[in-house]
Amino acid sequence: MEVQVNGEWRAFPDGTTVAGLVEALGTAPRGIAVALDGEVVRRGDWDDVVVPAGARLEILTAVQGG
Repeated sequence: MEVQVNGEWRAFPDGTTVAGLVEALGTAPRGIAVALDGEVVRRGDWDDVVVPAGARLEILTAVQGG
């Protein structure tokens, strides 16, 4: 399936969860937030939320500073 991650189309296996997608991208799960089609996915739900084909994901990293 193809999904858009931070504006870039990428291929992942059907049935990939948010947690699996984050892992496949090699992104450290600490300090990030994931929005699926404009809705933030709670970290506790990452293992249960299956990403549908054509979805739009934004992965945001918290940055410290001022």
